[in-house]
Amino acid sequence: MFNNLLESKPKKQRTIGGLVLSGVIHALVITAAVYGTLQAKEQLEKPKAEKVEFVDMKKKEEPPPPKDEPKPMPKDVVVAPPPPKGFQVPIAPIKVPDVLPDIDLSKKVTDEADFTGKGVQGGTSKGVVGGTGPVNTDQPYFEFQVEKQVQQVPGTGNMRYPEMLKSANIEGEVLAQFVVDETGHYEPGTFKVLKSSHDLFTAAVKNALPNMKFYPAEVGGRKVKQLVQQPFTFTLTKSE
Repeated sequence: MFNNLLESKPKKQRTIGGLVLSGVIHALVITAAVYGTLQAKEQLEKPKAEKVEFVDMKKKEEPPPPKDEPKPMPKDVVVAPPPPKGFQVPIAPIKVPDVLPDIDLSKKVTDEADFTGKGVQGGTSKGVVGGTGPVNTDQPYFEFQVEKQVQQVPGTGNMRYPEMLKSANIEGEVLAQFVVDETGHYEPGTFKVLKSSHDLFTAAVKNALPNMKFYPAEVGGRKVKQLVQQPFTFTLTKSE
């Protein structure tokens, strides 16, 4: 079919030197690749140095805690000086009664210690050493200065429960301060509220005070005014 045959080009055989050279070149390339990879890894793993600056912040000075100061007395109340420590002088009546007098069970029983003759004349056994003179009935006394404290007469001055708070089933309390005079009545103009749970409760107490009656305070057997602090509680009867 074909008259002429074509001879294929013979393949060149690699020599031993070529093989060695090729191996050396591949080894260098691989070594360079490994070295570059290690250098890149070291650069990534090497911690970066960051500059940190510290700022000195001044601590805010806190104000000192408030001191517990005693509450000032109301401006319109002047407290009488305490009675002196001493004794009473019994005075015989000029006219001897021929009938038995009415017995007042609310009056304090005579204290025999007030007639020992020791101390200042006109004082009392429960008085204060260095007290300033006779009993003053024009100025109110504190509770701790009187021998007999003010007591409310039961059943007087009933307070009216505010209807709005009653319908809302709201209970409360009012702590009031006022003066009871030597006749056992509230002295107008001396009412002050120390604590109240609602203004309507406050108004109810203020409206009821003029109708209240009290047993007045006593110092040395004399009725005196007293500055009173009294709580008034408003409660509802709960049906079962």
